[in-house]
Amino acid sequence: MRYQEHSPGAALAPWVACAWERSDGGETPVRVIPDGCIDIVWTEGVGAQVVGPNTTAFLVALPCGVHVVGVRMRPGSAAALLGIDARELRDGDMPLAALWREAGPQLEQRLEAGTDRVRILLAALGRAAQHGAAPDALVTAAVQRLQDPGSRVSALASELAISPRQLRRRFDAAVGYGPKQLARVLRLERALASARAGEELAWAAASAGYADQAHFSHECRALAGVTPSAL
Repeated sequence: MRYQEHSPGAALAPWVACAWERSDGGETPVRVIPDGCIDIVWTEGVGAQVVGPNTTAFLVALPCGVHVVGVRMRPGSAAALLGIDARELRDGDMPLAALWREAGPQLEQRLEAGTDRVRILLAALGRAAQHGAAPDALVTAAVQRLQDPGSRVSALASELAISPRQLRRRFDAAVGYGPKQLARVLRLERALASARAGEELAWAAASAGYADQAHFSHECRALAGVTPSAL
């Protein structure tokens, strides 16, 4: 199986983390781990879906020879770019044509007929960004703080001069779930990145912000469905 990521370019950087493509699938399903992001995913022969954000992992089977392209939007940015309430997509998906009733079907036709599908998808989002709203600056600042292993969710609202209820409401609308859930997802992402880079699991757990390796393992099973060693 081939997987490749592409830079979205400077104009889309506030909204998009990366574009990606996957092909040459097989019988082994792909485990998609929560990352706090919403993706637009076009699958050859199926069409385009808006996917996520997910609170737990799910498996996707990709038949051999099927080409898939997607755009991964940063946590909290997709709601502004796509004009949605992110809660509508939590642990689910919807056809792009249902979201963009005119532009969606046209985009799917271009993707079906095209060859450089990553460029086609990024160009469509670039046009949306020109006419759409900017991401919620407060949520963006909160997400940046949660990237720090030393951050505390309990202190986040006061640091941003907002009430916990207001923070949760804006997080729900922009990210799809609250800051506590996103903090768990980002912490797991940090730990797995360290482990894949060769760190022992105990050190990966400590550097990511877990109390110990057992805490890391428990959270990995809860969010990803398997142990860190299995991943």
